[in-house]
Amino acid sequence: MKVGRGASAPPFLVMDVIKAANAQAAALPAGAPGILRMEVGQPATGAPAGAVAAAMAALGARAPMGYTEAFGLPSLRRRIARHYADHYGLAVDPARIAVTVGASGAFPLAFLAAFDRGDRVAMAAPFYPPYANILTALGMQPVLLECGPESRFQPTIAMLEALDPRPEGLVVASPCNPAGTMLHPSELAAIAAWCDRHGVRLISDEIYHGLSWGSVAEASAAAFSPSAVVVNSFSKYWSMTGWRVGWLLLPEDLVRPVECLAQNMFISAPHIAQLTAEAAMDCTAELEANKSRYAASRAALLDGLPACGFTDIAAADGAFYLWCGISRLSNDSVAFAAAMLASAGIAATPGVDFDRGRGHRYLRFSYCGGVADMQAAPGRLRAWLSS
Repeated sequence: MKVGRGASAPPFLVMDVIKAANAQAAALPAGAPGILRMEVGQPATGAPAGAVAAAMAALGARAPMGYTEAFGLPSLRRRIARHYADHYGLAVDPARIAVTVGASGAFPLAFLAAFDRGDRVAMAAPFYPPYANILTALGMQPVLLECGPESRFQPTIAMLEALDPRPEGLVVASPCNPAGTMLHPSELAAIAAWCDRHGVRLISDEIYHGLSWGSVAEASAAAFSPSAVVVNSFSKYWSMTGWRVGWLLLPEDLVRPVECLAQNMFISAPHIAQLTAEAAMDCTAELEANKSRYAASRAALLDGLPACGFTDIAAADGAFYLWCGISRLSNDSVAFAAAMLASAGIAATPGVDFDRGRGHRYLRFSYCGGVADMQAAPGRLRAWLSS
């Protein structure tokens, strides 16, 4: 029986780590120390209280919860447009905003609207695995740009100029997953200008905006290019992973194509989740308090991990990850992560999920879990590695 080529898309290995960590946690005897969850970018903080209250009020009033417009509730789209004015000083037409089923639902819409089967789409390596995996499933070709500390794990104009043939698209992320590094606004502007000059569609992943630590300013590709596609999500800064709400800020030529695709593929994002997301945008005090907790966790790990042997850590400008070289400890990140889970009770993601060529020498630690857990991690690691 025929199996489609999309079935050959590689796995997103972090989901396998989640499954293994869940199984180990379920098997722990009563009173045993729990698993420190550092494998996934899922904030432990949960949706803001004001947003949850708005959802409960809507449910309590038995407000109708049905299909919305394919691009989402008009009020939410207007609120997102106001966010661009407040945060970036950009005037954005709400008609260009498409509310999606998380950023995960935004990427296939953007890729299908912007590219054809066989098109080449460049991205920095290490990279967020679903970029390449979704492109592969759609019959497009990821083109990996090997990036390292010298370019702060970000693509450069020189790397793009060296590509022959030129790609049809480029994905950038700032802050990026897994390295947490950012493009300076001038670098993002130069890349956007290069893409416009050469007819390369820029896809800018901005889902970690709001979670930067002061060394580099946040900038949106929408400020620099009329043809760029911007992806964002309520999962990270707004702490709403399970609600599955994201958005696209689209260039004019892709608005109707994406709308038609969304109508057919998803109909709409969940109505109640959209109401909750709109309320979350006005919960700034709680969200900033969450951010301060991530900052405390980041500081504890940057202070404690080097003493455990993790001395090669990427500049963590934003997001809530540390991309750590483990060459002094292992050259097999999959085996090392499995042993660390089994023996130290710490779940982290092997680097091969993010960089298939060099990732065996790296681990990604997520620090958006509870502060006490993140503070406990270096001690557990020292005890395990010295045993």
